[in-house]
Amino acid sequence: MLTTERIGATLVVTMRHAPVNAFGAEFVAAWNDLLDKLAGDDVAAMLVRSGQKVFSAGADLKMMRAFFAGEDGAERLVTHVEGMQRVFDRIEAAPFVSIAEIAGAALGGGFELALACDLRIAARGATLGLPEARIGLIPGAGGTQRLTRLCGAGVARRVILGCDTMDGATAERFGLVQWSAPDAELPAFALATAQRVAGLSAGALAASKRCIGAAQTAFGAGLTLERLETLRLLQTPDTRARVRAFLEKK
Repeated sequence: MLTTERIGATLVVTMRHAPVNAFGAEFVAAWNDLLDKLAGDDVAAMLVRSGQKVFSAGADLKMMRAFFAGEDGAERLVTHVEGMQRVFDRIEAAPFVSIAEIAGAALGGGFELALACDLRIAARGATLGLPEARIGLIPGAGGTQRLTRLCGAGVARRVILGCDTMDGATAERFGLVQWSAPDAELPAFALATAQRVAGLSAGALAASKRCIGAAQTAFGAGLTLERLETLRLLQTPDTRARVRAFLEKK
């Protein structure tokens, strides 16, 4: 599901979970395994890219259908979301600099993965968004918290409440990503950026990340609220009907 290539102090991680790098239990476990292996490593930069046509389309629909087939589906989904929150927290807290190379679509949980990275580079033709409200849910794997912290409440409201998707160039203008590049040039530009970062002092990068993190507001309470609101929504007839219609859509 995840393949790696070491280039000096840069680790290139390629997501190969066909067809759309969906976040099911196995994909979450694969990320945890990778992060376990990196503990104590001397990686300075981690570049996350996709080997599929999209960066990541978010939730695993097969898993969600299985959840909603049972009476405890809401609780199981919230537990899964909590697992995604933990993985994304680990990426954000890692001492190395994480960089998301976004080609194709990065939606829902896929964009939440990118938001957990320190830096984001999007192809100008990419599609980024958090469309969960369409099916009566919220971007509960850190999306409401990280996007607001990154871009401010105004942009977060546009993306989350308006279900507004953006291409890479627009995402750069609104601050969702730090760079955008022509689609064909994205891989080379992203790798060059990762290698440039990896050439800096690893100790200084880790210290800088800690200081930047200290400048942010409290985060844990917001993640807890995401889980509570997700569970509450999943107990309402409207959300259950919207999710069911979404999962049954051909």
